[in-house]
Amino acid sequence: MPISKLALIRSTVAALLVGLAALLAIVVTTLWLVADTRVYSDLSVKVRQQRAALADLRSLMQDAETGQRGYLLTTDDPYLGPYERARRGLVDQIDLVRRRLASEPTVAAPIARLSEIVSAKLTEMEETIDLVRAGRRDEAVAIVRTDRGRELMDEARAILAMLIGDAEGRIAEAVSHQSKTISTLYWITILGALAIVAVVGGAAWMAIAYTRQLVAAQEEVRALNASLEQRVAERTADLGRANDEIQRFAYIVTHDLRAPLVNIMGFTSELEGSLGAIRGWIEKTGVPDDDPVAAEARIAATEDAPEALGFIRSSTRKMDGLINAILKLSREGRRTLRPERIELGALLETAAESIRHQVVEAGGEVTLSPGLPSVVSDRLALEQVFGNLLDNAVKYRSPDRPIHIRIRATPEPGQRIVVEVEDNGRGIAPQDHERVFDLFRRSGAQDQPGEGIGLAHVRAMVRNLGGDITLASEVGRGTTMKINLPRDLRQVARAVGSERT
Repeated sequence: MPISKLALIRSTVAALLVGLAALLAIVVTTLWLVADTRVYSDLSVKVRQQRAALADLRSLMQDAETGQRGYLLTTDDPYLGPYERARRGLVDQIDLVRRRLASEPTVAAPIARLSEIVSAKLTEMEETIDLVRAGRRDEAVAIVRTDRGRELMDEARAILAMLIGDAEGRIAEAVSHQSKTISTLYWITILGALAIVAVVGGAAWMAIAYTRQLVAAQEEVRALNASLEQRVAERTADLGRANDEIQRFAYIVTHDLRAPLVNIMGFTSELEGSLGAIRGWIEKTGVPDDDPVAAEARIAATEDAPEALGFIRSSTRKMDGLINAILKLSREGRRTLRPERIELGALLETAAESIRHQVVEAGGEVTLSPGLPSVVSDRLALEQVFGNLLDNAVKYRSPDRPIHIRIRATPEPGQRIVVEVEDNGRGIAPQDHERVFDLFRRSGAQDQPGEGIGLAHVRAMVRNLGGDITLASEVGRGTTMKINLPRDLRQVARAVGSERT
């Protein structure tokens, strides 16, 4: 069915509105989720500090008791070292615990009791040590045998275990909430990106369909040119108008489709400039101490608004990066290849050196098989392919064992060669073996940065070189990437050229 000018305009406007709505949804949702994550991040830090203070207090009490008992057993002054250090720090440590848990009213009573225990335990230890120093060791031992000190320590341990357990529970809850928030943010971003990609795809489809329609009209004009000069003139006029429409449509696709993103970035810069003027005026005029509205305006101008603008800028930057990634993938297929003779061993050694320091830090190694052959291919494309695969091997290594990467090459029939990059990383689930090569698709836990375009880019480059890439992988065991390439790219190019002629 022919596409009318009105349908083209309506479709283009609808695509722009959908793209703008997706972008706004991503920005607003990102701001909300980041704010929510910050709240639980601050809570997690606070509770971790509380737990650390409690653990340090427990350690000091144990050190003090160890020093006391060592001295009572041996009467040697060096055994008092841990006791003296702990005694000096216990009072300050109990004050630190009290301050850090002051915002938790439910633990006020246990903290108060803990303070009493520390004081009583210090008194008991000082009394026994003083008796030993006075030569009355039997009396000191008699005090210890009353088990008063042991009962105080048991009670202190029980209270500290309860408080530390409570802190660990709150830490786990905060971490769980943060994980859910990050997962929500990830899916919101993916869905928004897919919506924008769908808009771009729809606009491209309209452009292709509309262009085909115009090409068909041109062919019809050429067919009627011999016998229908008048109609040719009429068709020529129609084509002139149609060409103008093509130019306008090209402008819409290449410029207006990104206009919402550019506008947001531009207005963000203008808002930052305006905020600078507002902050300058506030600093110049000052804020009265008795004016809460002015104080709130100052906070909004100097803290809240700049922070929000920062979130907006980072979100628009991310969206711009996704669009540029798609453009990069498209351009790679149109890049002119430059075949040259390449020593595969030297190229792979250079690629391995770029990630070797990360591998060594992880306690692993990179191994290249000897006798790697030479090929005639495009150097830049091969460097990008193997660089990306080695980066992925390091990025998705298993935390349970040192990373080991092995690179080898084997000849194949038909003047081809298979290069294998094997690692012992996380591995990829069977259902994801093919779709990891799709744009914006990733596999496994999403705990590493990335947009899901790396392997799609690799496959596009390998196929542009006349080859293909597959993988063999098992979750928890590792992954082997297999790149099948022609030994001489020039022969592939000549074969393709002859088929086209």
